[in-house]
Amino acid sequence: MSIDIDQLLVVVAALWGAAAGTLVPRAAYRFSVQPEEPWQDRCPQGHPLGGWLGRARCATCAGGEPAPDAGYLAADATAPSYGRSQSSYGPSTPLLALATALVCAALAAATGTRPELVAWLLLAPVGVLLAVVDFRVQRLPDPLTLPLAAAALVLLGGAALLPEHAGDWLTSLLGALMLGGAYFVLFLISPNGMGFGDVKLALGLGAVLGWYGWGSVVLGTFAGFLFGGLYGLGLVIARRAGRRTSIPFGPFLIAGAFVGLLIGAYTA
Repeated sequence: MSIDIDQLLVVVAALWGAAAGTLVPRAAYRFSVQPEEPWQDRCPQGHPLGGWLGRARCATCAGGEPAPDAGYLAADATAPSYGRSQSSYGPSTPLLALATALVCAALAAATGTRPELVAWLLLAPVGVLLAVVDFRVQRLPDPLTLPLAAAALVLLGGAALLPEHAGDWLTSLLGALMLGGAYFVLFLISPNGMGFGDVKLALGLGAVLGWYGWGSVVLGTFAGFLFGGLYGLGLVIARRAGRRTSIPFGPFLIAGAFVGLLIGAYTA
């Protein structure tokens, strides 16, 4: 029985995404703090956390050991969801593993065997992590957004040196600078509508979208604003928000860039 290389690639990408997605929950919990607060270093019950990657589960809590300083942490906004075990905290590991697997599989299906797929698969878990953190605390941490932009340009620079690539590194660089500059102007015009974290995120998204040309940059940017607008409109209709209610914009920018990237890869 012959094996289709493209189908095998999608399966491998999905397995990679599922494995990478299991590493996201603990980092999402630790990064989910307000700007003036230090990164989380304890579980909601007060036990020290070890490392940044892995499941959001405390081995000490699972053993039933209380923490002497757990009281002041019990009301933390990043405490585990109701109905989950005391040892679990932060976002769901199976859900993030599934989401990352689907994202990576879609990218593999769109890109095929072209060398830039390596960049997409390495960057995808970071995009998922940023989306989760922004949804939880409306914050896009600098240790994630700025390295994302740098990594995108470095990885795509490597892809540009390999045969059969379908993008352009110079356009990727210009896309990062132009999209970041455009968002910076929007930030200056309306700081309440566009956070500075969104500006720094735009550098990475512009680099990714610019690889496949200006059409992908325009499409991905438009899709992001469309998704964010529809989400805000839905909240207003459901009477869960008003016109001036702040919403996390980063997840929708990332989702829009994902759509633009898929279409750009398919048509390249």
